[in-house]
Amino acid sequence: MSTSGIELSLSPGTNLPAVSVVLPVLNEELHLANAVNSILAQDYSGLLEVILALGPSKDRTDEIAKQLAASDSRITLVENPSGRTAAGLNAAINKSKNPVIVRVDAHSELQKNYISQAIEVMKSSGAVNVGGVMGAEGKSAFEKTVAAAMRSPLGVGASRFHTGGESGYVDTVYLGVFLRSAVIAVGGFDERFIRAQDWELNYRLRQAGGTIFFDPRLHVTYRPRSTVKALAKQYFEYGRWRRVVSRRHQGTINYRYLAPPFALMGTTLSLLMAIVINLIFIIPAAIYGIFLILASLITGKGITEKLLLPIVLFTMQMSWGLGFLTSPKTLAPDKG
Repeated sequence: MSTSGIELSLSPGTNLPAVSVVLPVLNEELHLANAVNSILAQDYSGLLEVILALGPSKDRTDEIAKQLAASDSRITLVENPSGRTAAGLNAAINKSKNPVIVRVDAHSELQKNYISQAIEVMKSSGAVNVGGVMGAEGKSAFEKTVAAAMRSPLGVGASRFHTGGESGYVDTVYLGVFLRSAVIAVGGFDERFIRAQDWELNYRLRQAGGTIFFDPRLHVTYRPRSTVKALAKQYFEYGRWRRVVSRRHQGTINYRYLAPPFALMGTTLSLLMAIVINLIFIIPAAIYGIFLILASLITGKGITEKLLLPIVLFTMQMSWGLGFLTSPKTLAPDKG
């Protein structure tokens, strides 16, 4: 992949490239203002623009977005009629003018030096995309419990962007700070993907010769889902779309992705056989239940978290597993 023109602007030194921050936005009246304000409060000295791709929200999101745009000339609004994340990102990127793209989720907030530090990491690593820690932080008791599960390898596996770890080259990162030319060169985000579009794009960037770099100093505050139903829907979609990626790009499946579907199948079979054949077959399901309890005792910080964590971990793992197992081959069909 040739990105020589952009590499010059990100070569070591004091030059600060202009940055476009892109946000796909849908039904985010509770979080949008905080997300945008965290961008506008960055300590970055280079030029910065913020592009909000507005989907067909059913709450006050559009009203809030218009108020934000009216209050700061750096904010631009674009339409995203489908409401899909990948389509919104592409619309915002197409509208952008600058060599660096910073992807931000309307459910998140950036630390004050996020962009300036990301630019430094891009210069030193030579990566076409850099990212850091998805720092889940909740406000309600349930959200705090979900955050604890998301930060624990017992809840989400050992991905560095969840749990932290050493800086280095990786397969994917949370959100990302991209070289615009690299994203354009591989065709942008694949709009067929409802979820896992980040992982899929990073795969194509790596296949084209680019590198992805993780640095734990880059921290993004993420606000978890606030109900069991919303959490189950989120992880069901994660599972089904991760299966789509594994189908489309052979050899990309990781053993940790198979743990939830195997846990779901094993637990369900164990319970059915215990009911139909003999109670002794309850043992595998009991072992899984003990795992949930022990994981909750280890991960939870207070009595409330320890009590809620079995429910949260069960919801995340079983929903992800069910999504993975039931993911239809008709999702993300080949482009005609």
